Parts: sequence; C-alpha cells; structure tokens
Amino acid sequence: VFTNGCFDILHAGHVRYLKKARSFGDCLVLGLNSDASVRRIKGPTRPINCQEDRAEVADALGCVDYVVFFDEPTAESLITKVHPDVYVKGGDYTLETLPEGQIVKAYGGEVELVTLVEGRSTTNIINKIQAGDSNG
Repeated sequence: VFTNGCFDILHAGHVRYLKKARSFGDCLVLGLNSDASVRRIKGPTRPINCQEDRAEVADALGCVDYVVFFDEPTAESLITKVHPDVYVKGGDYTLETLPEGQIVKAYGGEVELVTLVEGRSTTNIINKIQAGDSNG
C-alpha cells in the first residue's frame, strides 16, 4: 500500500488516515513531500517541521513500514518505482484529480479514497496556535 503527503504536524486525523491506509494491505509505504516540495505547495512558512523530523515521527507509527521522500508536486514518479497494489489518498480527492491514481489504475492496481476526520488538519492547528486557542 502506498500513500503520500506532507504530514507536517502529525495529528489524530493523520494517525487515523495512516491506520486505515495500512488496513488495505500488509505493508505501508509513505511518500513524504520534501521540505522544498511542501514550500511550493503550502507556501513559504511551511513546513513547520523539517522533513527528517516529519519522517522520524511518521516512521515511529506502527502502521507505517517505510518512509521515502519525493521532491515533485505529485508522487507520480515514485508511484511508478514503488508500483503499489493499492494507492490510498484522502476523500478530499477524486480519481480524476489524482494523477497517481490514474497510473495505479492503468496497471491494474486499486485506488482507495479514505474519509478525512472533520476539523483535523495541520492548518487548523496552526490557526489555533496563532489565535491562542487552547481548546482541543
């Protein structure tokens, strides 16, 4: 199973998502956006945590078997190399908006879209910190 993303400030939504992704197979590879890639996607103030720290935290989760970095905006070239049986992404995407999903489908793999946990996001955490909101 393969999934990818920034995973900047790991939170309960990430953990639930990664556990669900792992449930689709016997090995989960996490493609982690490099720091440069995160900046291009999220803006100059991101990531909050450097790629080595993000990888260490993700790797400590029992559901993640391998963490690999990629520098491109999408994980297409990494998908081509890893060639997973199952590609997992959040339910905020569709098969039509996922170039990685198209690659996996083309060689006969499966694409699973996982429902995201409402209200759980790194952006929400950053906003709460900036607003001084201590409510969880």
